Amino acid sequence: MERRSADILKRLKAMSLSCDVDTDYCDPASLGEVARQRALCADLTIVGGDLLNDETLGPPVVNGCLFDSGKPVLIVPKGVKATLSPRRVLVGWDSRVEASRAVREALSILSAAREVCVAMVDPKAQNNGKGAQSGADIAAYLTRHGARVSVDLLKSAGKSAGTVLTQHANDICADMMVMGAYGSRGLRERIFGGPPSWSFGKTTLPLFLAR
Repeated sequence: MERRSADILKRLKAMSLSCDVDTDYCDPASLGEVARQRALCADLTIVGGDLLNDETLGPPVVNGCLFDSGKPVLIVPKGVKATLSPRRVLVGWDSRVEASRAVREALSILSAAREVCVAMVDPKAQNNGKGAQSGADIAAYLTRHGARVSVDLLKSAGKSAGTVLTQHANDICADMMVMGAYGSRGLRERIFGGPPSWSFGKTTLPLFLAR
């Protein structure tokens, strides 16, 4: 661990970044709290593939950073390259508070992207008295912040919303997906459906999540 942290620090300094690298030995039961404390003092927590694939360490770290800190998390599956300057971003939108928070936290990324696709799965008719199309409100909000926005209304056809959004993100060659994280701890099931196991399903691109 010491050799690896020294190598990481060397790489970061070579990029002229102001940084520090922490190592910590802690009891597994306190791992979530350790991660939460780190996340509280960060703008964004990035969780990589090695940690995601670790069924012991992954869940408490993601839970501590995402659900307990109030800060956004960028999930980067193993073998996937991530950037904070994506050209095309898909936003999973359902008018819930979590989705709104994710959009707000990712606003600088969305405003700088070449294209933002707001995708809604089986959207319900809006009762705002204005007869506006589903997604028009969030599209207007993003447009006011300089984003170039389109809206896609998708049918689930019996599939989970996460599966539909992931497939659509792949279809439009999105570089990132932004969405709200729902529930308290059953993140994998609520986003991707399926049996309760620690996995991010068929995710093949970075996920920007906020609670």
